[in-house]
Amino acid sequence: MQSVRIGVDTGGTFTDVVAVDEQTGEIVTTKTPSTPANPADGFIAGIQKLGELDVSSVVHGTTVATNQLLEDRIANLGFITTEGFEFVLEIARQSVPDSYGNSYFWVKPPRIVPVHLVRTVGGRLDHLGNEVRPFSIEQAVEVARWFRARGITAIGVCFLHSYANPEHERRMREVLAAEHPEAVVSLSSDVLREYREYERSVTTLVDAAVKPTMRRYIANLSGRLGMPFAVMKSNGGVLSAREVVNQPISTVLSGPAAGALGAALIASTAGHGSVITLDGGGTSTDVAVVLDGEPSLTTEGSVGRYPCKIPMIDIVTVGAGGGSIASISPEGTLKVGPRSAGADPGPLCYGRGGTEVTVTDAHVFLGRIPPHLLGGEIPLHADAARAGIEALADKLGLSPERTATGILEISAFNQSNAIRQLTVKRGLDVRDFPLVTFGGSGPLLACRLIDILGLPAVLVPRQPGNVSAFGLLTVDVKNDYVRTHVTRDPAPDTAARILGELEAEAAEALDREGFDEPVFARSADLRYYGQAYEVRVAAPAGPVDDDWLAEVAGRFHDAHEKLYGYAYRDDPRHAVEWVNLRVSGIGPITRPAIHRFTATAGEPTERTVHFEESVTAPVHQRDTLAPGTVVEGPAVIEEYGSTTPLHPGFTATVDEYGNLEIRRG
Repeated sequence: MQSVRIGVDTGGTFTDVVAVDEQTGEIVTTKTPSTPANPADGFIAGIQKLGELDVSSVVHGTTVATNQLLEDRIANLGFITTEGFEFVLEIARQSVPDSYGNSYFWVKPPRIVPVHLVRTVGGRLDHLGNEVRPFSIEQAVEVARWFRARGITAIGVCFLHSYANPEHERRMREVLAAEHPEAVVSLSSDVLREYREYERSVTTLVDAAVKPTMRRYIANLSGRLGMPFAVMKSNGGVLSAREVVNQPISTVLSGPAAGALGAALIASTAGHGSVITLDGGGTSTDVAVVLDGEPSLTTEGSVGRYPCKIPMIDIVTVGAGGGSIASISPEGTLKVGPRSAGADPGPLCYGRGGTEVTVTDAHVFLGRIPPHLLGGEIPLHADAARAGIEALADKLGLSPERTATGILEISAFNQSNAIRQLTVKRGLDVRDFPLVTFGGSGPLLACRLIDILGLPAVLVPRQPGNVSAFGLLTVDVKNDYVRTHVTRDPAPDTAARILGELEAEAAEALDREGFDEPVFARSADLRYYGQAYEVRVAAPAGPVDDDWLAEVAGRFHDAHEKLYGYAYRDDPRHAVEWVNLRVSGIGPITRPAIHRFTATAGEPTERTVHFEESVTAPVHQRDTLAPGTVVEGPAVIEEYGSTTPLHPGFTATVDEYGNLEIRRG
């Protein structure tokens, strides 16, 4: 290969690597076990497996920030806010995760920063950014010294109404730089210049919490890699590593976002513009919706128990991966996930000291995956999986086959519930969308998901285990900017000024990334007066005038009706209220082409596989199935990074790009 671009996606179980030749479009893929203790080890090992290449660029999907939040490893974190608002984290929001019908009372989890590590500074702005009381330098110095004396080196700063005027926050940063230079500081006006104090505070604190970890990781990786690289962001864009250390919260859904984008490109090339994507890994399953080739975005996301109000691809994650552990609940019923055996020790069949049955063990026991992974690189111990399944079956009073099938059935329903949650929330009927399933474990339950959800079809891309890494190479450089401007009577001049300032910020950032001809995408958040939450709609380019305002308002009415079933067009009792103006600055890249597929020669083998009953099923190697081939179930289709079991009554047709299209026969 000549000059190549490399995508590296670090997952919970495997690190996936894809290299694309920029001249020929040739694609080479590989996988290597992830190294949770230091993800950089798996990153470097994966690139080394490709051999000597002329590498022009590297893009990385990382779970470093995600894992820190999911594992609740938040320490040494302080919070500075406006005097009189020290309990904003305690007040939080009214909503609770479960109904009051449960047999226990919900207790608020610990705050991201305990109240004894919150300090306040005098000074006050109104909602328009006008100074009501001057910033107190004396209190700011006292607070900075207080944190320095206690060794608190990660600090989030969120002053009231700083979205309208960041001056007080910037002066606080100057004081911290002078009095406590070791501190890593995040300002809410940099992280999220948008109103709602609780969400802005927590989002800023999440950024501050992961910033030291991300900086250490990026520095370590940069030194070992020896060349600049980019990092995937949650919003569907990438950013250079040197820039992303200043906004690490933007990476909290790095890997899943890349998977949704890669699947969107593969599906649209195959003629499917709107699809549901399902990324099944070793630890979790990530689900997203793609409409007209673009994954849906949200700013209402969260990671673990922390709301992160930043633009991100709308992804629902459930603990339903290949490593998900099967156990017996206190009620004596079978339960699967969310606990996972991960990469180390992994499932019983890995032979690395795992002691609990997992979804992968059930697949091995039923013969639905081969007795090895990665084309033989990782042998699996079928006897260990059998012993674990039989022991669990004895406790449940079921046959081993029923137990293993039950494990997979529960896992399939966990995945289908995630799909329903995402589609119903958007007013979409899941039966209207093909499913694109990928990841190492993604295709394993494709047939059951068709029956459970009534899906028209499931598309399994070639090399599904590497779709997320491939997605990293399809991504533009992208930064998002927002400004709150609440009004029921928007003035074109004011809207134009705010959008112009946001576009100037975006252009400056893209210029640092080497793009001198950026593309700007505008959007706006609107609501009916009296509503608490907004609907985001795309806004057109061009001059901002009365026609422009009317066009955006019309799009809001249409979107509101689609989401909620009603709209108040031309009803003066329900005025439209503008809340936020947004700009995405985009630096376009050349996406790799997806070539038509040519099969290699080969004949199927056979093995015993259990579906509804044990049968002798043909086992096909994926690369030997030419376009137009129709495989009828029962059968198994294997490839380097994944396996697709085809149940009786289903067919898989190979399209011109080598994708499998699975349907009920």
